[in-house]
Amino acid sequence: MDNSRNTYLAIGLSILIIIAWQYFYVGPRVDAQKRAAEIEAQRKAAQVEQSQGATAESAVPGVPTISGNPAGNAAVPGAIVDGKQANKVSRQAAIEANQRIVLDTDNLVGSINLKGARVDDLRLKNYRETIDPDSPLIELLSPSGSQNPYFAEFGFAGNKEVGGVPGPDTVWNVEGRAQLGNGDAANLSWTNENGVIFKRRIELDDKYMFTFTDSVENRSDKAIAVTPWGRIARFYEPESQRIYVLFEGLIGFLGEDGLQEIDYDDIRDDKQVTFGKTNEGWLGITDKYWATAIIPTEEFVATFSYRGEDGDHFQTHFVGNTMSIEPGASKSVKHLLFAGAKETITINEYAEQLDLFKFDFMIDWGWFAIITKPLFSLLHYLNQMVGNFGIAILIATILVKLVFFPLANLSYASMAKMKKVQPQMTKIREQYADDKPQQQKEMMALYKKEKINPAAGCWPMLIQIPVFFALYKVIYITIELRHAPFFGWIKDLSAPDPTSMFNLFGLLPFDVPTILVIGVWPLLMGITMFLQMRMNPAPPDATQAMIFNWMPVVFTFMLASFPVGLVIYWAWNNTLTIFQQGFIMKKHGVKIELFDNLIGLFRRKKDPSP
Repeated sequence: MDNSRNTYLAIGLSILIIIAWQYFYVGPRVDAQKRAAEIEAQRKAAQVEQSQGATAESAVPGVPTISGNPAGNAAVPGAIVDGKQANKVSRQAAIEANQRIVLDTDNLVGSINLKGARVDDLRLKNYRETIDPDSPLIELLSPSGSQNPYFAEFGFAGNKEVGGVPGPDTVWNVEGRAQLGNGDAANLSWTNENGVIFKRRIELDDKYMFTFTDSVENRSDKAIAVTPWGRIARFYEPESQRIYVLFEGLIGFLGEDGLQEIDYDDIRDDKQVTFGKTNEGWLGITDKYWATAIIPTEEFVATFSYRGEDGDHFQTHFVGNTMSIEPGASKSVKHLLFAGAKETITINEYAEQLDLFKFDFMIDWGWFAIITKPLFSLLHYLNQMVGNFGIAILIATILVKLVFFPLANLSYASMAKMKKVQPQMTKIREQYADDKPQQQKEMMALYKKEKINPAAGCWPMLIQIPVFFALYKVIYITIELRHAPFFGWIKDLSAPDPTSMFNLFGLLPFDVPTILVIGVWPLLMGITMFLQMRMNPAPPDATQAMIFNWMPVVFTFMLASFPVGLVIYWAWNNTLTIFQQGFIMKKHGVKIELFDNLIGLFRRKKDPSP
């Protein structure tokens, strides 16, 4: 009864993992591939349908209004959108179409478009598209008119007394050097027809944070009112696997409204979502490893929106409070813009040093951040010590084993005692074969006498599952594990093992279908799982025995498509468990069944007769 209970519980947990894998990994991956194909088809169709003409920009209908605006609640163009674009050009051609401020820091290279003072040309110096060191740099932002526009900008709305205000069409004047390096600043200015002077100072640190300081000097003879706004606009949906454990899309942490995550499909349905006014928070668009976010420093209202009339247009924007400025006076406002890689240490430093509200939520640690965050910190610390994330995973596995050793020790000790009293249990079953209640009573009496917990054998597996999923989350979402090598053929711990047993691990000159890519590490994991299960006596029931025989095979195929760093963890954990369980069994004088089970399995295959 006890062995059966543990067996069924183990089988149930295994089935649960397989179902979760199918639901959260395989299904979304197939959907993502279909969606990517649909997006590409729509993009090509949109390009064919585009008519001749210049790029236009117009206000989105239903733009929010600012209460208390002296101009009579005039609409604020906080949701400006680039209209239908004809004759899209290459990214480089779109960049060269306008004058620019050149960016070149330790982490970023690109430029700021003087038309609109848009940050629309950014590449990440330290990250490439593939593990090939000569592959292109990651392109984060691209200008309007290119194939995939994605940019950030700030502007103003004003009442009629102001006259013109700087927006997407404004061509700013540069005062001084038109170049930004680490810690540099660029000063821009623009004066409208009424003599109102707008000045903008753009500063860039050595990482990924821009600081925009805008000042408005009223040299007219009338009081004016201006309202600051900022937006991040993306005119395409990026290809992604849409895995449940990872969020990609429109994101923000907005005061009392808390964390807001709206994926691309949902915002297509909702069209527009406006949140309550707050004086703390940030908003932007996030990918798996990269993100852009605008951080207002004063009270604001945030909106997530979508337009699809002329192709995809996803946007997050904010509208600040209206500033009234008397003649001869001036006022200023400051905004921050993050555009770069979601490096954990960098994000945490920004959150702490700049006092950015909940900025660490930019990284999707998930519901179990209480496990995933410390686990990443441990891996990061170990990697700094040994210089290899793969080795860090191996060491972390040992440390996790040590933390849970007392519980595992009790579990394996209880299992060892159960093996020791196996003859007495068999005798009770035979003696009370026709009296199940009495059989249960005698079993419980035996457990109490020998101080055995019949459910203890399940604890090692139950402990391993949350750690497994937490490590999967860490390996999958953190940029630090992206393209992190191990040894030999493992050049990227966040990707599956690239080898396959079906072409003899690359010795035969042909590629195999994805479903048959069963690499070295998944095989090692399956072997160690097989050996671990053979540490215990074979289940007496033929069905249970068959399931136990096939379980390592199923898990081998299942984990072959997982990040190899996770497979390395599982294989190493199985190996440690084998030695730990063997040591405890020997200590309690219980026979280790491994070799007898292997010999018995070989004999059954050799002689299939009953």
